[in-house]
Amino acid sequence: MKKVLTIAGSDCSGGAGIQADIKTITAHKMYAMSAITALTAQNTTGVYGVQEASPEFVAQQLDCIFTDIFPDAVKIGMVSNARIIEVIVEKLKKYNARNIVVDPVMVSTSGCRLLNDDAMEAVINKLIPAADIITPNIPEAEALCGMKIDTTGGMEAAAEKISEALPGSVLIKGGHLSHTADDLLYSKGKAIWFRGERINSPNTHGTGCTLSSAIACNLANGLTMEQSVKNAKAYVTGALKAGLNLGQGSGPLDHCYRINIEGKS
Repeated sequence: MKKVLTIAGSDCSGGAGIQADIKTITAHKMYAMSAITALTAQNTTGVYGVQEASPEFVAQQLDCIFTDIFPDAVKIGMVSNARIIEVIVEKLKKYNARNIVVDPVMVSTSGCRLLNDDAMEAVINKLIPAADIITPNIPEAEALCGMKIDTTGGMEAAAEKISEALPGSVLIKGGHLSHTADDLLYSKGKAIWFRGERINSPNTHGTGCTLSSAIACNLANGLTMEQSVKNAKAYVTGALKAGLNLGQGSGPLDHCYRINIEGKS
């Protein structure tokens, strides 16, 4: 059985973060492990409290995982503390971690910065260069390249600029554009477009977490970067189309839709 590690914060309501990652990994029939960077008090209506783990405790979690059940892939979500980011990068290098997927959660959907300057610098200069692929949305890609992105051409220019400082691939998610939901994978100097349908659903809580975890699962299976992204997008599309409707705000996806379909067959 393939093993996938998620390093991220906990979402007590289960829609995003560690919980979404574990559900996604399990739905891919893989063994999920987690190193928790923070506890959050949140639900579909918002985030109401955050309690960070200490850098030392994050390091201890990672040591326990890597020295016992070595992961075939690693997904990293939101980490808001510069020292925790440094610890994560140190451990990834120490244990020669492979198939590293970074979802650089830096900017909220409304455009607000979620990280202080030290954490933002650590994400850009330390965490992102350690990744095999990063999965920024449009606001995050703008923060990384310093350009305004409002067209598909802008996405290509941004991806090329971001890639100049990275050894890995960049997947810019196009959901924030008004006229398209297409995503762009820029890998080894090649631009690959993934055409996506815009699904009319208010329940999109945890889509970024889910996509990056699904990519990690496919990489763990030994698939190419292009095929991993293609498969992950198909999984997220199915989870959105399943039409789960929970909570009073932006609800979660149905991570188990494949299991439900198999159970009915």
